[in-house]
Amino acid sequence: MSSCENITSAHKEEKAGTLPLSLEEYAITSNGFLPEQIPLKRLPQLYYDPWEDLVETLPTAIADHTLRPQVDRLPILSTDYLATEEQWRRAYVVLGFLTHGYIWGGNTAAEILPPSITLPLLSVSHHLGIPPVATYASLNLWNFTSTSPGHDPSDLDALQAQHTFTGTTDESWFYMVSVAIESQGAPLIPLMLDALQALFPSPQPHPQPHSESPPVPNPPPSPITTATTALNTMTTTIHNLGTLLDRMDEHCDPQVFYHRIRPFLAGSKNMAAAGLPRGVFYDEGPDSGGRWRQLRGGSNGQSSLIQFLDVVLGVEHLHAGEGVQVVRSYSGGRGGGTAMNFHQEVRGYMPEPHRRFLEDVEARWPGGMRTAVGRVLMGVDGDGKGQGGRLGDEERALGEAFRTATRALAKFRNKHLQIVTRYIVIPSRQPNGSRGINLATASSRLEAASSAVGGNRMADGGAELTGTGGTALLPFLKQSRDETFRAGGFHVQ
Repeated sequence: MSSCENITSAHKEEKAGTLPLSLEEYAITSNGFLPEQIPLKRLPQLYYDPWEDLVETLPTAIADHTLRPQVDRLPILSTDYLATEEQWRRAYVVLGFLTHGYIWGGNTAAEILPPSITLPLLSVSHHLGIPPVATYASLNLWNFTSTSPGHDPSDLDALQAQHTFTGTTDESWFYMVSVAIESQGAPLIPLMLDALQALFPSPQPHPQPHSESPPVPNPPPSPITTATTALNTMTTTIHNLGTLLDRMDEHCDPQVFYHRIRPFLAGSKNMAAAGLPRGVFYDEGPDSGGRWRQLRGGSNGQSSLIQFLDVVLGVEHLHAGEGVQVVRSYSGGRGGGTAMNFHQEVRGYMPEPHRRFLEDVEARWPGGMRTAVGRVLMGVDGDGKGQGGRLGDEERALGEAFRTATRALAKFRNKHLQIVTRYIVIPSRQPNGSRGINLATASSRLEAASSAVGGNRMADGGAELTGTGGTALLPFLKQSRDETFRAGGFHVQ
């Protein structure tokens, strides 16, 4: 584990011996799922200058339609000289931007990714345990810098993306809102682990006869009070994250996002209408051949923080729309080939340590707070035996804190829905004069066809409006929001 993945000394001292899981083992820092330090701005080896020089001028190369020939002329560089995890991540960011710029940076999509990108990208992706495509990690987690003192990633106004496809402030702001959300949500990770541990206590040995001990002058709070306080803090934090989400309009124009930014974020899964009916062929050269791949694009659904909040609260997401199968190559070997919902499958697009963290939290505290709080409210102790009696003020406060936290997360998801409406649905219904074929023009054609038949599907029976991750966008987001409400016991029409 590289030094940048260590939690700060103060944080270590505060939590040493108390947290039920070691965050360092999961590449979780004091910034949460963000790295401890600002990501590398350039690979230090001169050998990788061809990559770095090209990505530095990416917006210009895309605008001038010179990116594809420049990529075609790139030498096939080895990854043997990448020495640290920071460098592997930097290479993944650079190659991810070059990949999506190459695929979507023309009037039509490029179906074949050349060996100069394919070979090093496959190597880097294999090392990191993450798919060979631009993901939330490469677009957000490992793609920021800050001008604030101490490079604080929670200060949105001081953040800036290291790389964009368009060179616009709009695109940088779009990524950095997510970075600030990740940072401001980071303190919830140790806090909620402690809360889960408080309500899921380890079996205690039977007390042995001994002489009476003196009373403790300042006894620690009860497990119920600990969990209640944590849930209330969680509610406040989620409200703050929603405030950050509301700031999207400040520097990101919906028209710029829809027409210029969003097309580059698309993957190759369910993108037939955008020009990739078979996905993308990753050409590995004449000796190795290659293969067609259909992969999801960058999506906020790949945020480990939001999925952590789901796991903590015990939100259950059911299958939605298409039947999703595990992507074996990037699932860490867990789950085999069983059917999965979207939330489970996109964990394969997260950094491997983060994916493993979510799985381990789920396994250690099944059902999260929903199960734990339910047991308390039913008067059941840790051994599954009824305690009887009426609920006291402490238990009622816990129940209310849980319901309030789940409602806050559902409302956060509702804010996301509102942004999707402003930034995707409404622009898709407005005239689109572009002659190119990409996700924007495909979505606009879809909405035009939908209006023509008076429904929400294409006249030929095609799928609904598709997100960059390849899902039916609005039904998926609405179902996720409603499932969150239900976790708190709220009725959803």
